[in-house]
Amino acid sequence: MWTVLLILLVAWVILSVVGFAFKGLLWLAIIGIVLFIGTAIFGALRQRARNKKR
Repeated sequence: MWTVLLILLVAWVILSVVGFAFKGLLWLAIIGIVLFIGTAIFGALRQRARNKKR
């Protein structure tokens, strides 16, 4: 599960960098940042839920 989340986080960072590199693609940077934050929160919540079960 962590491998998938890590791959998604890297993909969102790449989208954000590309979006900021090209001024016409600023919307891509915003989407990348939002998805990065969402994926990080999702991963943290899953980890916390998993730790509570133990």
